Amino acid sequence: MFTCTGYAASDPTTPLAAFSFSRRDPGPGDVLIDILFCGVCHSDLHTARNDWGNTLYPCVPGHEIIGRVAAVGPDVTRFKVGDMVGVGCLVDSCRACESCREGFEQFCEEGWVGTYNSTDPFLGGPTFGGYSSHIVVPEAFVLRVPDNLDPAAAAPLLCAGITTYSPLRHWKAGPGRKVGVVGLGGLGHIAVKLAHAMGTHVVLFTTSVSKVADGHRLGADEVVLSTDQAELEKRQSSLDLIIDAVSAPHDINIYLGLLKRDGALVQVGLPDKPLSVGVFNLVLKRRNLAGSMIGGIAETQELLDFCGMHGITADIELIPIQKIEDAYACIVRSEVKYRFVIDMASLKTG
Repeated sequence: MFTCTGYAASDPTTPLAAFSFSRRDPGPGDVLIDILFCGVCHSDLHTARNDWGNTLYPCVPGHEIIGRVAAVGPDVTRFKVGDMVGVGCLVDSCRACESCREGFEQFCEEGWVGTYNSTDPFLGGPTFGGYSSHIVVPEAFVLRVPDNLDPAAAAPLLCAGITTYSPLRHWKAGPGRKVGVVGLGGLGHIAVKLAHAMGTHVVLFTTSVSKVADGHRLGADEVVLSTDQAELEKRQSSLDLIIDAVSAPHDINIYLGLLKRDGALVQVGLPDKPLSVGVFNLVLKRRNLAGSMIGGIAETQELLDFCGMHGITADIELIPIQKIEDAYACIVRSEVKYRFVIDMASLKTG
């Protein structure tokens, strides 16, 4: 084992603070990564504060990790020292169940191992995430980052990116299709970029007048204020797919009515309260209400390669780790455009 440094929450109410802990030494099939950047996901905040009631303390959040390979085990064949790599929300799974065999490790029937807040199968206790100096990950769960992408701005692709890419691909976004995106935040702004690059007609729905110009800049063909009933009425039964990226409680019935027959609304935001659905919005046009959670490892690599081809990264604000509580406060107030990323070199400055 070796000692890492990071930032951890010790309980739901205490601010994150410097923390030292042990990582396992790399095994034959492992990759040791020096972490350079880590995105700040809303899930990090929910977990640190125990909003979902399942947090294992101490908790070192972070599952949007970009770093350089520092060492590899003798059985590793796809990576070498110096490679720029990524680690997302998963660091292992059973690899044998039907979902794992089909490339859906995020739905592992035996229970996947999360990058943080899972039980560490090697050392016991909780897994510790990317708000730290290093991480050790099996080769099968390490991702290659295209050389042309800015590594800091690529970090959010490991969660926010794949969370929106996976349903766009599954529900066949592409030319000739109309896709709505609800909410222009960390998830929504990447969804707009990806859908635009796929050749879809993109309609952004936002409650913020201040985000209209940004929506167009990011690739939306139309930007609609969700409070403008007349504009919503014009678009009834017009969309093939809606990606709902809002993590706050909201009325999804507003958007279900915008779907064509057989259209789908896919919920990827995670409100902390149940959403109420009017069933007539579903049954009258055979509409679908679905959910989606990140993606498997192969699909996440596909996303990164797609982003490399199209030059897609997140719009970020780079922060030192010492400002993480300030970042969390901004996320709660929806005051970030559009993703915080931690420069992990700041760990060395105290």
